Amino acid sequence: VIVIAYTTIVGYQFRGGGFVLNLVADIPEWQGILLTAAFIVAFTAFAGMLSIVSVDVINGAVITVAVLVALPIVYFHLGGGEYVAANLDPVMFDVLGDHSWIWVMGVFFPTFLLLMGESNMYQKFYSAKNEKSAKNAVVYWVIGTVVIETAIATLAILAFNYFNGLDATSTYFLAESESEKIILHTARYASEIGLPLIAGLLLIGAAVAIITSTGNSFLLTPSTNLTRDIYQRFINPEATERKLVAFQRLMVLVLGVVAWLLLTQFSTILAMAFTAYTMIGAGLTPALLAAFLWKRVTTAGGVASIATGMGVTLFITIANSIRETPLVSPEYIVLPAAGISVLVLIVVSLATPADPPEKWAKFYQKEGDLSDAIKEYQDQDED
Repeated sequence: VIVIAYTTIVGYQFRGGGFVLNLVADIPEWQGILLTAAFIVAFTAFAGMLSIVSVDVINGAVITVAVLVALPIVYFHLGGGEYVAANLDPVMFDVLGDHSWIWVMGVFFPTFLLLMGESNMYQKFYSAKNEKSAKNAVVYWVIGTVVIETAIATLAILAFNYFNGLDATSTYFLAESESEKIILHTARYASEIGLPLIAGLLLIGAAVAIITSTGNSFLLTPSTNLTRDIYQRFINPEATERKLVAFQRLMVLVLGVVAWLLLTQFSTILAMAFTAYTMIGAGLTPALLAAFLWKRVTTAGGVASIATGMGVTLFITIANSIRETPLVSPEYIVLPAAGISVLVLIVVSLATPADPPEKWAKFYQKEGDLSDAIKEYQDQDED
């Protein structure tokens, strides 16, 4: 699940890099994609986890500053609340717009379930120096995600409404079919929408930060899985650390090529995102959360759930690609995939013998006294 889904996500980072290089250097998109792929693969292969985490801190700061600076400038330049009320489609002010609750769940759960089961997050939490730092990271991660994602979406809506509303012959016009490029389009024509040059450059920097950060992280994880869980565990248990590093670098290269091949199978970035997010959300997250939250879950139930979620997602995706009309629209795939995955998890777990307590007891240990925890923390600092 992780190898296929994460590699798909890496693929659309390559496409995003092609968009950026086409914007700033007028390089054809296909050449930009290849250059981006080469950079991300090389950086991931030779940087390692610590370097990537350090770069992520810088990337996060660039993204935050760029979006939070650009949004109020664009908002007030366009006319503030009066512009919004007069120009945005009234349906945008309804809670559901012109969609149903089913559609809302279909587009909400892929991202939600991805975040709940995203192994990069767990890796970084476990990289924290202590439990307190990890807990703080979770809190700030949730807050930051809500704030930044809301700001990005708002900026995209305002900017697209402006550029799409121009005359189609205008240099600045952006067609609906090109809407996935709106942030980059805003950066390129920053002065047209009231942004100073530095703000436009920050937006481009934010785009590059998102692409490199995501590409690095989502290549590192599956390459680590293949190295540690397959090669070291089943093929060469006696491998030295040097051999493991060399093998992982080879896997980064192989997965980079696969990611490039995968991006040719999807027409838009959104289609790739829905598919990849659903693979993780339906295939991995139910079993992962059950391991933390349900004592009765069994290994067989978890494996069956993962296989089912992945299988249903792939079946529908392949069926959609060969049919004239989709079997299930991409925005709804998560509903049957995750639903059947959870059902299989419950049924198989209840139908198989319970796992011994030593497998799950660690997740249900009661927290100790607060004063003891503080004392232990102070002792660690003194050491």
